[in-house]
Amino acid sequence: MTTPPNAATTGTAGTDRATILRADGVTMRFGGLTAVRGVDLTVGSGEIVGLIGPNGAGKTTFFNCLTGLYVPTEGTVSYRGTRLSRKPHLVTQAGVARTFQNIRLFANMTVLENVLVGRHTRTKEGLWSALLRGPGFKKAERTSEQRAMELLEFTGLAHKRDHLARNLPYGEQRKLEIARALASEPGLLLLDEPTAGMNPQETRATQDLVLAIRAQGTAVLVIEHDMRFIFNLCDRVAVLVQGQKLIEGTADVVQADDRVIAAYLGTPLDDDTPDAAHTAPATDTDGTPADGTPAADPAPDATAPADPPAQGHTGDTP
Repeated sequence: MTTPPNAATTGTAGTDRATILRADGVTMRFGGLTAVRGVDLTVGSGEIVGLIGPNGAGKTTFFNCLTGLYVPTEGTVSYRGTRLSRKPHLVTQAGVARTFQNIRLFANMTVLENVLVGRHTRTKEGLWSALLRGPGFKKAERTSEQRAMELLEFTGLAHKRDHLARNLPYGEQRKLEIARALASEPGLLLLDEPTAGMNPQETRATQDLVLAIRAQGTAVLVIEHDMRFIFNLCDRVAVLVQGQKLIEGTADVVQADDRVIAAYLGTPLDDDTPDAAHTAPATDTDGTPADGTPAADPAPDATAPADPPAQGHTGDTP
């Protein structure tokens, strides 16, 4: 796989590209809980956009709203100017594909078969064609298998075409999921934490793969917690905090924003108590305060004996 130029030199702002995805005021409520609140986001043609935020910020919920797994409580999602369906398979057919935070492969199917599953929205053969297995069906089957093998070559998995998906190493399972998503020939690919659990070498390979996907004309929206991966890869980055978009901009702009730093690292409390050494008043060596204020009389010793009773009085009643 040939590595395309670095994203920093080829990427431009979303406003310079034709917008293919537009989310306007997307809100998702679950009963009394608002997981996503009024989020606006655009992705331009051939652009790589990152979506980051602390755990529980609503990133995956937002992805689910974009792809039809959730129906937004408020707001709209459009792809190439057309409002997307609320059914996931129609969203995929429109040109939006995704991977999942937790790998969702068909474990007992081969690598090739998993990729062929992703072709279902691009084939027109129906039930009777499959049962009769006529010339049209066989031609479509050959075309799908050829395309699937091209994707396996692209992701470096061609030599494992007949292996069961469950027997692949973790990093290769991630690649297979990306290959299956690409089999639907999307114009926009959504990646949910594609490098989770990967070592540095696998992370770099995934970065090269995403850049190669963009080089073929597919836009990418990616959720990730690896900040180095995101900032080296993306043209723009949006930050979600508590379900709301905090800031959006280039990597330099986002990294320099104090609110982003506070969202990840927290902020010190305003009423933090200083050390006792800094609050105790200074005194001279004889115990007199340094500011000249006379010292208070010492408290009486609780262990000192009480005054003796007066003579001639024993305390008894006469």
